[in-house]
Amino acid sequence: MLERLELEAFLTLAEELHFGRTAERLHVSTARISQTIKRLERHIGTPLFERSSRHVCLTEAGRLLHDDVRPAYDQIEAGLEKAVNAARGVDRLLQVGFLGAAAGQLMVQAARLFDRRHPGWRARPREMQIVDGLGRLRAGDVDLLIVSLPHHEPDMVTGPVLFSEPRVLGVSSRHPLARRDSVSLEDLAAVKMLQVAGAFSDYWRADRTPHVTPAGRPVEPGPQFETLQEALALIDAGEGAFVMGAQVSRFYARPGVAYLPLSDAPPLEWVPTWLVTNTAPQIHAFNEAAQKVAARVAPAVRS
Repeated sequence: MLERLELEAFLTLAEELHFGRTAERLHVSTARISQTIKRLERHIGTPLFERSSRHVCLTEAGRLLHDDVRPAYDQIEAGLEKAVNAARGVDRLLQVGFLGAAAGQLMVQAARLFDRRHPGWRARPREMQIVDGLGRLRAGDVDLLIVSLPHHEPDMVTGPVLFSEPRVLGVSSRHPLARRDSVSLEDLAAVKMLQVAGAFSDYWRADRTPHVTPAGRPVEPGPQFETLQEALALIDAGEGAFVMGAQVSRFYARPGVAYLPLSDAPPLEWVPTWLVTNTAPQIHAFNEAAQKVAARVAPAVRS
C-alpha cells in the first residue's frame, strides 16, 4: 500500500522533473522528497526516474505507473473535494484549467473574485499540460481552459484576450545562439525544434515551430515532449530549442537554458476557451472575473 506522500511526491515529481520544485509544492524538504522516491522505488523494485546532475526524467516503468495512477488519483481528489464543498455549503464546482505559470497566477485571483460574486459556486483552478489540455477540455475534466492563440478548434469557443507577451526562443546556454541579445525566425534553421507529443502536436507546431523559416529555410524537428519541464530538460541537455512566451524567463529560469527575444515574431496572446456545447452562464461569469483581474495584474503576470 502506498502512503499519501509517496503518491503525491511521485506524481508531482513526474510533472516538475525537479526535486527542489517538487519539495516547494509539497512544503517539505528536498531531502524528504528524495528519500520518499527512493523508498517508493524499493517498494516497487525498479527505478521510476532517471537522475543526473543535469536533468530528471521518468523511466519506462515510471511512465507506465504515472499513466495508471494519475486518473485514479484525480478521481479520488475530485471526490474528496466534492465532499468538502458539500460540508461548506458549496453546491456547484467550476473547473478552470490553465497552461503555464502566468495564466495560473491570473486564474487563482479570478477564481477568488468569481467565488465572492457567486455564492454557492466555487471555481477550482487546475494546471493542464501542453500535450493534453484541449483533450481534457473535450473530456469534461475542465469546463474552461486558458490557452494561447492561434485557436482553430471548431468545437470550441474563444473568449477575449486576457493578456499577451513577447515570444522568446529557449535554447541551451551552451549553443552559439545563446551569445546573442536576440534572434529572428530565420535563426530557427540553426537549431532542432522540439515537438509537442500527442494528438495536438500539429496545432502547436503550426505556430511555434514551423517546418520552414519565412525565407523558406528548413527547420529540423527535434525530440518530442509532453510537459514544459520535459522541454526545459531537453533544451538544457542541448537536444533542441522551443519557442515560448517571455514569462518563462521569470517563472522557469534555469542556468542551462537561455531565453532569447524573437525580434520578428508576433506576441503570444492568451484567451479563455470552452466547448460550444457548454452554454452554462457561469462560463461567462468567470470570464468577466478573469477580464477584471487581467486588467489589473496582467502586466505583472507576464513580466
